[in-house]
Amino acid sequence: MEISTPLAYAGDPRAGADAVAALERAGLDAVWVAEAYGFDSPTIMGYLAARTERVRIGAGILNVYSRTPALIAQTAAGLDAISGGRAVIGLGASGPQVVEGWHGKAYDKPLGRTRETIELTRRILRREVIDHHGITDMPLPPEKGSGLGKPLKILTRPVRPEVPLYVASLGPANVRMTAEVADGWLPTLFLPEKAHEVWGKPLAEGRARRDPALGPLQVVAGGLLAIGDDAAAARDLARPQIALYVGGMGAVGKNFYNDLAVAYGYEREAARIQELYLAGHKKEAEAAVPDEFCELMSLCGPAGYVRERVEVFRAAGVTMLNVIPVGPDPAGLIETVKGWL
Repeated sequence: MEISTPLAYAGDPRAGADAVAALERAGLDAVWVAEAYGFDSPTIMGYLAARTERVRIGAGILNVYSRTPALIAQTAAGLDAISGGRAVIGLGASGPQVVEGWHGKAYDKPLGRTRETIELTRRILRREVIDHHGITDMPLPPEKGSGLGKPLKILTRPVRPEVPLYVASLGPANVRMTAEVADGWLPTLFLPEKAHEVWGKPLAEGRARRDPALGPLQVVAGGLLAIGDDAAAARDLARPQIALYVGGMGAVGKNFYNDLAVAYGYEREAARIQELYLAGHKKEAEAAVPDEFCELMSLCGPAGYVRERVEVFRAAGVTMLNVIPVGPDPAGLIETVKGWL
């Protein structure tokens, strides 16, 4: 098992890079850079590449609507070049509120777009001449444009012909597709004790169709990390994130994270969190998050307890523990947990 951390997408990216450099020296294996609708992640990933030497740099995530598959492949190749082969590209469909509200693109065919983006990115990185017609046309047919487009291959030679492609997915069909074709999986709000009952079947079905040449599916999940006799209190810091996702990431009936909370068995609580959050009562929504939810998606408590939690995540299939260190010595926390892995 490896260890990674997410970069705060609403913070100062230069300060975040300083922190990542310190965590790298403590043993951090990877950092994940979110995008949402703030700073773009490739710019920050390039800066991280310059500030670090060993840590892998992941996009977590690039959505498959706002960039063409060719541009995603170019980003993968460019980041891999400047980092010396340390790029990891996380992909996903995001959600209709961001895709349609921010990027002005119709939120259609999310699974097909993701699958096609993976296929085309891999082909482009292998420097194939691309003549593909599906959701994306490469080149654009004459009847849709000027008629001057022609099949091309990437101009530069990528450092690696294969950059790992991970997918953020939650729904059964999307998770099934992820297990079939992606290098790795980026689940959100992952509760290891409940993960198998929610995703066990689609993961097994996808793996059954998986090309053995891809190797085992990598799984990245974790949560808040705090170690100490009074560290259990840090679990409450997960409440704002859980309330935001379960309550605010989508409209009623169109929130994938709310659906996940229901699948976990928190149907009544999920409805209440969403009702409060959408009404503007964010603090009340946070208070409505079940204590168990906070505990199961975190690693906060005495050292022996946290070490047990690491093993629970490992038993649930997690291959990279993605943690947010809490406390005055984040590097020390990373170093401690790295020693357990």
